[in-house]
Amino acid sequence: MSPSHIDVPALVSRACPVAEVIDHVRGKWSISILAAAAQGPVRFADLHRAMPGISRRMLTLKLRRLERDGLLTRTVYPTVPPRVEYTLTDIATELLDSLQGLTGWATRHRDTVAAARTAYDREHGTTAEE
Repeated sequence: MSPSHIDVPALVSRACPVAEVIDHVRGKWSISILAAAAQGPVRFADLHRAMPGISRRMLTLKLRRLERDGLLTRTVYPTVPPRVEYTLTDIATELLDSLQGLTGWATRHRDTVAAARTAYDREHGTTAEE
């Protein structure tokens, strides 16, 4: 093997768990759920009202996945009817901090990216749809 050889299977193997977690978080509703839970414990009904367009079933699935990934903690209180609250875990708080950095980067560089796309399309005779 030459020093410039890249072990692609090893890279893919290491990237798979990362890609899986990112796929879960980048879903349409996940970041909104985490942002809502960042404000403190949040109940299912409050989440559902805060996110117009999400079905109760989809919210349930997303909450379960985020809980399974260790990003949310679900607490059931023994009341009638049972009260359930969701809170961020420490790793979810760290994730939101990272996402804020990414959001800041995107905001700072959106004009540069737009200009690069326009220049590329002009040079290559393409459009965003191609």
